[in-house]
Amino acid sequence: MVKMTANELMQPLTEEELREIEETENRELVFDADSPEMSVAQLNQFRRMYSTDRSKQTVSLRLSRNTYNKARTYGKGYTSFLSRLLDAAINDEELVKKCV
Repeated sequence: MVKMTANELMQPLTEEELREIEETENRELVFDADSPEMSVAQLNQFRRMYSTDRSKQTVSLRLSRNTYNKARTYGKGYTSFLSRLLDAAINDEELVKKCV
């Protein structure tokens, strides 16, 4: 496992990383006994493990312009990112006490 900061994630890819991605895109898939090809029925059995309750409540929330702009820099899916960030923050008692 590798830990990275948000700033590290926002760095542009290196030439080597771009080359590796391009090479991988053109590589042929190879299935074997350790990783056989899966049927559609088998693939449909996979479920996300991080959440058993995928229902979400829609709310209207006011954010400062700076917070909104910073969240948008994370790209597509930034609202889901904000939801996960709020989930983590609301479970941190010290942070909640600090912000109340």
